[in-house]
Amino acid sequence: MVAALGDQPKRDIYSVSRLNREVKWLLADSFPRLWIEGELSNFSRPASGHWYFTLKDEQAQVRCAMFRRQNMTVDFVPEDGMQVLVRAKIGLYEARGEFQLIADAMEEAGDGALRRAFEALKKRLEAEGLFSPECKRPLPSWPERIGVVTSPSGAAIRDILSVLKRRFPALEVIIYPCQVQGEAAKLEIARAIEQANRHRHCDVLILSRGGGSLEDLWPFNEEIVARAVRGSQIPVVTGIGHEIDFTIADFAADLRAPTPSAAAEAVSPDGAALRRHLGSLEERLENWMRHYLNQSRRQFQWLDQRLSRLHPARQVEEKVQRLDELASRLPRAQQSILLNFRHHLGTQAARLDRHHPAARLRQASAVLGQLQGRLEQLVVHDLETRRMRLAELGRALEAVSPLATLDRGYAIVSNQKGHVLTRSGQVRPGDEIRVRLARGRLTCEVKEVHDD
Repeated sequence: MVAALGDQPKRDIYSVSRLNREVKWLLADSFPRLWIEGELSNFSRPASGHWYFTLKDEQAQVRCAMFRRQNMTVDFVPEDGMQVLVRAKIGLYEARGEFQLIADAMEEAGDGALRRAFEALKKRLEAEGLFSPECKRPLPSWPERIGVVTSPSGAAIRDILSVLKRRFPALEVIIYPCQVQGEAAKLEIARAIEQANRHRHCDVLILSRGGGSLEDLWPFNEEIVARAVRGSQIPVVTGIGHEIDFTIADFAADLRAPTPSAAAEAVSPDGAALRRHLGSLEERLENWMRHYLNQSRRQFQWLDQRLSRLHPARQVEEKVQRLDELASRLPRAQQSILLNFRHHLGTQAARLDRHHPAARLRQASAVLGQLQGRLEQLVVHDLETRRMRLAELGRALEAVSPLATLDRGYAIVSNQKGHVLTRSGQVRPGDEIRVRLARGRLTCEVKEVHDD
């Protein structure tokens, strides 16, 4: 039975805008914020400051938007091809009905993030002085035991043991097993280094593992490992990965070797060089012993000759000969001594005669007479000289005496105080003056004073 047209139920017809809006709400309510990893492509940054990009993997892609307020917190510059982690809400762009992600956070994924963490930790530890060259300890020249902190089943330990066996088989090796990859590796590595320092059985430590990716080597970039290496009382040599691989532990170690094999060579003595050195020392010792024996032989011969010269019988013979010689010289010596004494006695007697008191008195009397005659002559001569000098001085005094001037009619005038007057202005009328003549004195009174 067919229902009438008017009996059909009323249909709910959606517009495109309504459909897109409700799908957008449905998606937003059904999914929480998610972290999505993928590769950036079609990245654009318009003048508005918003970011628009595509996030893809090998099989699919999704469009994304990150608004300006959110992208200001991103601390790196996104580029196409970069692997990133994006935290986003799932939504729909209503205007075009396109499924999209609205991102509010972005981080580098994989190696990029790890390298940023590497650089940040390196910079912080370097600022603390953890990598300072002054902190580096010298390696022992002749270690007796070498400790190796590594995986006991890896290729690194085989390379290290092979090199040590080749270079110096007598070296003892202590292996401190630990994981060198994975989350638990950093704690095991640090514990192994602490165990080696606690026991102190080895003279130097090798911290090693084979090559791998940055993620594989990451336990050696952990702060706990770097501090364990720097805090070790035993010198630490790192041989981690390949020559191009650098880790935080390399900077903290006392020496960084490019490979595990190179680390083994750095800590072990060179047996071949040692054998050559010992051979050289042996040759030098033989030469020295040969020289010493020759020198000892010459010294022995010299001592033997000296002993023969100093033998008691030889000494007695020489002493007897010397005694005979002295016995023959004794009479001549006695006669010579007597002659010397006789000559000395005559000399002393002559000296005694010359120094007898009577002779000295006669000599002194003669000298006294001579001196007395010379003294009389000197006195007479001195008196005559002084008499002549006195007469000469009298004549000179008489020539310059003012009294001689007075004899020619001149006079000396002075005031009552005895001061000689030389100008008329020194007196006034009525003053009393004194006049000295060649014979006698006058006391006068001034009547008039004329300046001319």
